[in-house]
Amino acid sequence: ILQCFKALCCKGPPPPRPEYDLVCIGLTGSGKTSLLSQLCSESQENIVSTTGFSIKAVPFQNAVLNVKELGGADTIRKYWSRYYQGSQGVIFVLDSASSEDDLETARNELHSALQHPQLCTLPFLILANHQDKPAARSVQEMKMKQMFKYMGFPRTGEFISSVTDVQSLSIQLQYEIVLPSMDM
Repeated sequence: ILQCFKALCCKGPPPPRPEYDLVCIGLTGSGKTSLLSQLCSESQENIVSTTGFSIKAVPFQNAVLNVKELGGADTIRKYWSRYYQGSQGVIFVLDSASSEDDLETARNELHSALQHPQLCTLPFLILANHQDKPAARSVQEMKMKQMFKYMGFPRTGEFISSVTDVQSLSIQLQYEIVLPSMDM
């Protein structure tokens, strides 16, 4: 009986999971807050655009992602780079159903982030969100618009995705952000 008790009760706390700091960027209305709320199993009701920034811990079985979501308004984007330090991966969310002007703005912001010295070597996960909207462009269509034209510098990951459910997003985050970060 004593051995059973020790086996069940005296193992001590589980080993800590590694933590990775990510930055999540994209224009206002691209769906950053909604995606993070889904990953954290939070309510999807009454979601409002992030003003400034917020941080969410996204737990996975083998790691915890501390995601710093930065607001996407014009007045906030100019400060994004102040929050890049210490990031180990980047999630860029774009609204695949946005106007041509907004898509061009998103493309410029994406390219700016990809070239930033603190982000240019990190794994990137680019999410073409809002695929459920009638006006949504496919990932292939956005590739043809050179939305994801990388400018020739070394990358540890270039990932384009259209995510329609939280389970596939969770899997992609683990394989495209967590695993490459573990190799660093």
